[in-house]
Amino acid sequence: MIRPLIAGNWKMNGLGCDLREARAVAASLKQAEAAARVAICPPATLLARMSDALAGSSILLGGQDCHAEASGAFTGDISAEMLADAGARLVIVGHSERRAGHGETDAMVAAKAAAARRAGLESMICVGESRAQHDAGQTIEVICRQVAGSVPPDMAEHSFGLAYEPIWAIGAGTTPTLDEIVTAHAALREALIACAGPAGRTAPILYGGSVKPDNAAQILGLPEVSGALVGGASLKAADFLAIIRAV
Repeated sequence: MIRPLIAGNWKMNGLGCDLREARAVAASLKQAEAAARVAICPPATLLARMSDALAGSSILLGGQDCHAEASGAFTGDISAEMLADAGARLVIVGHSERRAGHGETDAMVAAKAAAARRAGLESMICVGESRAQHDAGQTIEVICRQVAGSVPPDMAEHSFGLAYEPIWAIGAGTTPTLDEIVTAHAALREALIACAGPAGRTAPILYGGSVKPDNAAQILGLPEVSGALVGGASLKAADFLAIIRAV
């Protein structure tokens, strides 16, 4: 059995005052432990303070991206080693907002996932199709190709997972049908096994894209859905906790 992971991606949101939301989640989980693993991925400016806020809790700290190199002349970038040094345990790589906004290719994403492995971080490798690709019936072809190109070799001894985020659903308030999610996750499982061997059978596959308290239970109950990558709903403790408790 794969223990589900509910990961909150704060994106470019959050100031010091917003740490109270993370503290509220941590306090609730101390009173009643969750069935799922829980992670929060704040902006880099909050990593150290978030680490302090989550101290003593079971919540994992995560980064939203990392550079492929361990150090160097890369102004504005953060290495996987720096994330680990700040207390992070995992990192998101290949999010569609990075792929689209920063021109990240599958090869670049694979290099970042390998960097996370090098630093001892669990990588969450994101894949997803555009609205045009979805409407053209290309979803499975696109996401399986992304898996083949984005998952580095030799991951069998390291923790990693996938996050399926249909680009057209992110922040749009709409999601694929339940049947579409089941079909996509089944195809992703087969793609993972094909490229990662036995490790592909146990790596979690999260769903992301407009996950909310009112649809979380349905989505999280589907076959091969091993958790959720949550955007806006992770910014408020009440909403995030409702999703965590839906497992």
